[in-house]
Amino acid sequence: MFKQLVVATVAWLAVTAACAVEVNRATRAELEAVRGLGPGIVGTILDEREKGPYKDWRDFVSRVRGVREATAIKLSAAGLTVGGLAYAGAAAASAPGR
Repeated sequence: MFKQLVVATVAWLAVTAACAVEVNRATRAELEAVRGLGPGIVGTILDEREKGPYKDWRDFVSRVRGVREATAIKLSAAGLTVGGLAYAGAAAASAPGR
């Protein structure tokens, strides 16, 4: 029984991690579920989003204080998207040999 619970939990986590969270449509709860986003930065994201949607990752990084390239790479790897796209630097950072 315990083994089945562990397997089910791991499977659920894998599915959850694979789901993209679009920054322009996500709720507060969905944003807070992204690894690396806490309540403070989520508040900033939502406040800035009220001024208008994020056009792309460059716009997101420029408008959200505390998010720079390294953080954008981590957030993208955790499933955050802007305009439906992952951060362009995320693929290069996770490439073999890096």
